Amino acid sequence: MRLSAKQIKYLKITGIILVAIVIILSILSIIAYTKRESILQKVVKKATEKAAREYHVNLKLVNPHFEGLNTLAFNEVSIVPENRDSLLHLEDLHIKVKLMPLLLGDIKLSGLRLKKGMLQLIKRDSLSNYDFLFTRKKNSNAKSKANYAQLANRLLNQILYKIPENMDLHNFSIRITRDTSNITFDLPSAKITDGKLQSTILVNGNESIWHLDGVVEPSNQKLDFKLYAEGKKFELPALEKRYGLKLNFDTVYTSLKETRKSGSEFHILGSWAVRNLLINHPKIAANDIVVPSGSIDADLLMGENYLAVDSSSTIHLKNIEAHPFIKVTMGPKKIYELKLNTDYIDAQQLFDAFPIGLFEALDGIKVEGKLKYNFDFALDTKLPDSVRLNSSIIPQGFRIVKWGKTDLSKINTAFTYTPYEYGKPMRDIIVGPANPDFTPYDNISSNLKNAVLTAEDPSFFSHRGFVERSIRKSIATNFKEKAFKRGGSTISMQLVKNVFLNRQKTLARKVEEMLMVWIIENNHVSEKRRMFEVYLNLIEWGRNVYGIGEASKHYFGKTPAELTIGESIYLASIVPRPKSALYFFEPDGSLRTSLRGYFKLIGNLMASKGLTPRDTNAYGFYGVRLKESLRRQIAPPDTTLLDSLLNGDDDDASMIFKIDPPKDTIRVNEISRLKVLAEDSTLTRSEKRKARRERRKLEREQKKEDDN
Repeated sequence: MRLSAKQIKYLKITGIILVAIVIILSILSIIAYTKRESILQKVVKKATEKAAREYHVNLKLVNPHFEGLNTLAFNEVSIVPENRDSLLHLEDLHIKVKLMPLLLGDIKLSGLRLKKGMLQLIKRDSLSNYDFLFTRKKNSNAKSKANYAQLANRLLNQILYKIPENMDLHNFSIRITRDTSNITFDLPSAKITDGKLQSTILVNGNESIWHLDGVVEPSNQKLDFKLYAEGKKFELPALEKRYGLKLNFDTVYTSLKETRKSGSEFHILGSWAVRNLLINHPKIAANDIVVPSGSIDADLLMGENYLAVDSSSTIHLKNIEAHPFIKVTMGPKKIYELKLNTDYIDAQQLFDAFPIGLFEALDGIKVEGKLKYNFDFALDTKLPDSVRLNSSIIPQGFRIVKWGKTDLSKINTAFTYTPYEYGKPMRDIIVGPANPDFTPYDNISSNLKNAVLTAEDPSFFSHRGFVERSIRKSIATNFKEKAFKRGGSTISMQLVKNVFLNRQKTLARKVEEMLMVWIIENNHVSEKRRMFEVYLNLIEWGRNVYGIGEASKHYFGKTPAELTIGESIYLASIVPRPKSALYFFEPDGSLRTSLRGYFKLIGNLMASKGLTPRDTNAYGFYGVRLKESLRRQIAPPDTTLLDSLLNGDDDDASMIFKIDPPKDTIRVNEISRLKVLAEDSTLTRSEKRKARRERRKLEREQKKEDDN
């Protein structure tokens, strides 16, 4: 192809410009090279003055000089914050930088050599030697919003740029001190040669020996390495000492596969895996939880105001896979979102994949069929009442072939129940005809059954173990109160907790409880009628009082069939707090007026459903009378009884001083309970209005009583 005269002219001009640029750059390079030592001294002086002026830090750079074309050397480097312990000290440091990124204003390391060094992170009380690192500049805008995509992109690039392609590091130590606790990490040697990383880390002397090996290629944005301990598991005793968290594993793997910018989002694609992970914390589980193998292939997203794990991510646990979605929106309002979905999974593989020690009661269970799980949660912190929660297990041909450690069908026959208090067994209770206090369903007053259902779980006979509306309401209430003020347990959940599980309040036990409830309810392990019968015959109704047979006899000297509407509402009121059963009686055996509003509330709810006739006289409140023999326990102590107490002659006398709490406690407890009932999402709009009216009336009555 023949070029025109005009094209040839343009090519000549372009060539001349390029030659000129090359000449100019060459001249500048020669000038910079010849003047580099003086330039370096000026830069060092400027850096030390800035560190002292803006951060109150003494930056010491001894004998900074160039070696060769692009290697910067220091005999000594130290950073000492003003009136603080030394933060960093390095000896014989050589840094090799890449020229092209340097010309563009970026410092990218191609080599690093260090003879000896120490990094100390020290914090005592509220003072640390590293807090200056988090100090904002005076002219910075504290209210400026962070763009997480830009921040992540910049931070990752800075980290990769500062990882040298070749490294030879000797005798480097990291010491972390917090008050009186110390932990040290000594690196006798750490090398990167042609992208291959090899290092040894000594923890607290020779307490543990760790190895970090793998491939590091920062230019290609590739990190692929593993961390493990020599001769034993990798562990951090400092975590257990400070936070009570025991955590160890054989090997952990991490791999950075790709980073990319997509519109306003920044993606980090990577994978993380662990072998034989052990976790133990009293709030997670009462015993060790072991994950033999687990991994996640994750797509981490960062946007302008959010951080997320994309739904394309996959969790691997033995032979099963699940797809998580996690998103935290930081502004203008904080929103938490969490989803977890699976395809249909072989049910036995799912149960076998559960971490060892997580669900002890289900160990060894044999099942058939498939299961699919979907979970969807979202909480807008500005609108907590709009919380979204959907959780469903979808079975396909699922059935129980053989029970494991715990036979959930035992509730269909007579069994022995052992209640515990403070970790100690109280006594064995037979839930069946062999127990003279056991009361069959048909022999329990309908007043009692209806009162308990109304107060505890109105939809028990229609739900499948859970009431998601109630759980959503509990989450919203507890979030607004910043404390656990309201539970979402159904009678099914309470029954499983009492019959099959210990009373330890751990995350694992709660999840296990929900899974067992699903198995019982959705596989028709027991009929609702039988479940309610067992529930009424084993729950606690007072101090060492278990089951409705004992309760009706203990308080009123009656059988469960003889209970009146008033006695039934009273017994329903103490189910959530059985130890306070006698708090609401006067010395003459009548009920305190503070409980009258509760009677009207529960009575009206029952009447609205046709469970009892309308009653303007507080639904039997005035007819409730405590058994004569119990009244002495709430009567004011006389001199004779007080003397016997002081002399230690009456073992039961100590009960006198435990019965009557301050009126403020009673008032707060009752009004709080009425408030919860008035906001119950399982009630109709009319029932909620009645509940609010009864609560306000009770508050007025209590105020009048207090004024008197």
